[in-house]
Amino acid sequence: MDFHGVDSPCARAALRHVAARSAGPAVDARLRITLNFHPDRTAGGRPVLATMARDGRYHSQFVTGTGNGGLTAHPGGDRWRWESRIFGGAYDTAAGHERPVYGALDFRRQVVGAAPRFGSSHFRLRAAALDRATFCYPDSAAEPADFGVAAGMSLIALAEADDRDALDDYIEAQVHGGVDLARDVEALVLDACYRGTPVEAAALRLPCPVEWHPGYRLTVAALRRHGDYRGREYAELGARIARDGLVDPRAIGDAARTGRYDPQDLKMVWHTLARFGAPEGAGTAYSGAEASGGHTPGVSTPSA
Repeated sequence: MDFHGVDSPCARAALRHVAARSAGPAVDARLRITLNFHPDRTAGGRPVLATMARDGRYHSQFVTGTGNGGLTAHPGGDRWRWESRIFGGAYDTAAGHERPVYGALDFRRQVVGAAPRFGSSHFRLRAAALDRATFCYPDSAAEPADFGVAAGMSLIALAEADDRDALDDYIEAQVHGGVDLARDVEALVLDACYRGTPVEAAALRLPCPVEWHPGYRLTVAALRRHGDYRGREYAELGARIARDGLVDPRAIGDAARTGRYDPQDLKMVWHTLARFGAPEGAGTAYSGAEASGGHTPGVSTPSA
């Protein structure tokens, strides 16, 4: 099987291994892979978008040492072990920059990207990335038994039939062969809260178009009503960092950069915001222009 654009022997071996375990209909070429992330965070003490502008690439956790999930991307760590299992050991001796980048298949065409659990904003990859991606459901951390490639997979039917929480109900994508921002990215889609901020200025220095979605926001009152979702203590933390009675991704990012809060605690605030504060309405991320709004399927709209 040929995987166009993949030169690395370990990446080709990983793709062949997963392809041999996959079956089902081909993925609709109109679908896209998205890479959700928080655009106002730092990596190695440097703003993440500034690092991307310098390198021209989106790196995996094995390179950055940072991430919005568990930080286990090191030899013998959970992420290393999951990759060894999924890819038949293809990356066991590979350098960090050779390993896949993680995203999700946006089969629901969500204006906020396929896996908002991992961030308010996202890179939307070009169609060609589908051909060098592997997929699993559920997330690789759950040690899934079901896999796919663009040529054939049954994961969409599995996800649609499942009743997982909305933040967990995504088809994970592993993009092999690297993500070059100029070559592979159709657009960077930012949360509207970053308009007129250093995040927007940094995004405009990237070699890819910038688009916007309407943005996540949740009142402090609504945050407290949903306090049982991740824990009352995180609702109260959200109330402390709120601006003008509202929590949005910018407020969480500002709190993260102070260094006064545990990043894992702030992650729980984000999960509550992502679950209950998604943009209202419906729409598609693939308009090629500014996103017009979209209520994420299965996610409640903002509460006043």
